[in-house]
Amino acid sequence: MRCLSYFCWLVTLSTATIFENGRERETHFVDTKISSITSNSTGWKTFGPNATELSYKGRWDSNHVSWWAAPGLKFAFTGQNLAITFGPQTTDTVLIAYRLSGLDWQLTNLTTGATHHLIRPTTPGLNATLPTQLPLTFELRVTNWGYGVQISGIHLSPNATLIKVPDYGRRIEFIGDSLTSGYSATYEAFSGFGYNIGAGLGDTEFSITAFPGICLHDAECWGNPRGQEYQWFRTSDTSGRAQQAYGEEAPLWDFGSQPAADIVFINIGTNDANSHNPVTPAQYLQSYIDFVPKVHEVYPRAQIVLCSLWGGFGQSGNTYKQGPAFEREIYEVYKTYEGTGYWHPTDVGHIKIAAHVIQYIRLKFGWELAATGPEVQHETLYWNDEVRY
Repeated sequence: MRCLSYFCWLVTLSTATIFENGRERETHFVDTKISSITSNSTGWKTFGPNATELSYKGRWDSNHVSWWAAPGLKFAFTGQNLAITFGPQTTDTVLIAYRLSGLDWQLTNLTTGATHHLIRPTTPGLNATLPTQLPLTFELRVTNWGYGVQISGIHLSPNATLIKVPDYGRRIEFIGDSLTSGYSATYEAFSGFGYNIGAGLGDTEFSITAFPGICLHDAECWGNPRGQEYQWFRTSDTSGRAQQAYGEEAPLWDFGSQPAADIVFINIGTNDANSHNPVTPAQYLQSYIDFVPKVHEVYPRAQIVLCSLWGGFGQSGNTYKQGPAFEREIYEVYKTYEGTGYWHPTDVGHIKIAAHVIQYIRLKFGWELAATGPEVQHETLYWNDEVRY
């Protein structure tokens, strides 16, 4: 994979079963569902989903429904208890990752419309006797790219407070397809290199607008009705739940709702290059040339990284060689703007890609690493080569 710096989407409903190299993987998902909590429930203090102290990461719509890959929620709080009610537009059994401050991630499957008790007095680290960073923070990430959650209410202990966590000072946007969204990785988007790069840099806000099977050119590809040159400007992705919620016209994304990206990482075109989809090299090239200045319209000061594509590996003599896709076209896009400023990786593969890209960003743009301890990827001793869950 080379990066040039210019400044089968087929899924079934996710369950708690993950297959790893032909065997069912042992999982330790926490059962967090409890009885419903209302604003009149005793023992709790409730905040609405539009509370100003809540920081939504990635793309969420006006109903506080999450979209695209690895969207998140972060805030600080006081007290001993924290629960969240997930609304009717939450995908049933969707797997989320959550954690207290910089401690290990925990995983739990959600129930549509239910309340989940995520932090309680027995949560490790809540009452640590060693020096701790206060206030305590809570972070949540949706692991899947095709499913999502709806935040209906945040519940804390009766005398607790909700606290805003300031955004980090630098921001990166990922635009891509199945590779960037973590398709076939053990925890999907949460294990993908898009997430690993953003989290691995440390002190960095990031958004992953990537979805499996999508083309750059605005064409129907692997069940995606539109390409990224159209969909990237929309709040929602191209999932079946998005089509059910919005039909053919998803709402435009308000780019002013979050600070502008400093770096935009584009890795897309593998599906355009697939003979199954009706995209020609000329169409791909023109779409890419048209797309780059549109990205700069919304992020005028962003550095844009164009990434070359994997075209698959084939035997060449006594070794194997990668066959690139759209190599000439991507380089032509790079040269056009230079003067102005189907296989999938395993978990280990995503980590390797992230490591190389982080190093590239550090050398090219001077972004020093800020991650000094909090875990980036959960359960990295495992690797996976299957896409069935």
